[in-house]
Amino acid sequence: MEYEIETIYYLRNPETAQTAFATGSQLQYEDIIKDVFGVACLHDLSMMIQFNKGFQSSICDSYGVSENEVKLDMVLRVATKMDLQQLRTQLLEESKTTESPSSNDNISIPCPFDTMIRLQEGIFKWDQNKSAYQMIKTA
Repeated sequence: MEYEIETIYYLRNPETAQTAFATGSQLQYEDIIKDVFGVACLHDLSMMIQFNKGFQSSICDSYGVSENEVKLDMVLRVATKMDLQQLRTQLLEESKTTESPSSNDNISIPCPFDTMIRLQEGIFKWDQNKSAYQMIKTA
């Protein structure tokens, strides 16, 4: 039985300053695109980039590019290890506020996605002891 490794995507709406992470399955079957961008699907997001001047301008301002340089991957792309590191920091901060102060030394976070994921840099596996994804060597 072949195991499908989920790719993790990073979504960023510069108009609302909203960011999110999603798996390929979530992009396909859930409302994550609608939640972040207010449109139903990836095709509509492409249309929004092309025709919504306010959204287009927010991308231009955010990235310092002209209108003809705006691309879909500026708002939706495969996540990087750095993106996940920021998510980990955020989750650890949230855990600190819910844990008792005496347990701050040993805070762990639950695995946010599948135990094996694909990022831009390669395949990563969840390490429960470090509460982080670690890159695995592939042949």
